[in-house]
Amino acid sequence: MGPEVIGPLIPIIALCIPIVAIWTKHRQKIAEMQIKATAELSAEKAAQYAQHTRELEERVRVLERIVTDKGFDTAAQIEALRRDSVSLEDRRV
Repeated sequence: MGPEVIGPLIPIIALCIPIVAIWTKHRQKIAEMQIKATAELSAEKAAQYAQHTRELEERVRVLERIVTDKGFDTAAQIEALRRDSVSLEDRRV
């Protein structure tokens, strides 16, 4: 490779350097935008999951309250029915 081949390549290489730099900067901006969009989507999904979890926790609290409040009454009613059935059987005999 002589000077007659390298001579014209120098300006071409000199022009390619800024083009590559601009292209690299552009790709970096695109990557940052994708990361930002992914982060926003992740934050939105996390908020949705948190809301859904709160709703489920509230439902579980209601169910626990129903079971604990009514559970004793239900057990007492069952025992009362057992006593009534035993007393009815005693009367028949």
